[in-house]
Amino acid sequence: MSIERLETVINQHGRWADLRIYTDRIAAHAETDFSHALENAKALLETICKEICSSKGVDMGSSATIQALMKRAFKEMGYPPSDLVTQVSTSLSTIGQKMGELRNQISPTSHGKTLDDLKRRNDLVDDLTREFLIDTTVSVASLMIRSFEGASPRAKPKDVLLYTDCEDFNELLDETNAPFQIGVNSYPASEAFYSVDRTSYESEYRKFLEGEDE
Repeated sequence: MSIERLETVINQHGRWADLRIYTDRIAAHAETDFSHALENAKALLETICKEICSSKGVDMGSSATIQALMKRAFKEMGYPPSDLVTQVSTSLSTIGQKMGELRNQISPTSHGKTLDDLKRRNDLVDDLTREFLIDTTVSVASLMIRSFEGASPRAKPKDVLLYTDCEDFNELLDETNAPFQIGVNSYPASEAFYSVDRTSYESEYRKFLEGEDE
């Protein structure tokens, strides 16, 4: 099962060892009670996101959706919202919400079920769908852990200015400049400036800081 790939990543980074609670449950129940496996897959992703946010001093609270958690976690790791990894991962996080809905449909304790329903509940999710949901969880979770731990090329070198380091400057750019349009897509001016001409962006950012100091 692909969950073993995630366990390898967890074992490489000691701070995440407690995630084995979730991976063990996913592996144990994937065939016999997939609703329980789904519940733990969703909880695993939420835990990773909350740990990343918490380590950066960001409290997401207990009611944040998995989409909000995923978006903020990638932001804290230095991925701007327009980055392909952020867009794809945030889209995939929608699957996390659907996991909860699917879990409620097949859970043996959801609103009670007839004996026949209990026998057939796991048949509502075919093998390919189960594999897809678990593989998605493994891929996203592994990417987040490795990125956070510095295995990703996005790990910040000491002399690299990240887009997320310049929130006040970015807000000023977005307030004074129209969004950048490409076809039907629209991007904040600050993101476009950062992505297209990093050297000029950093130069203007330094001027902005000097103006604040004065």
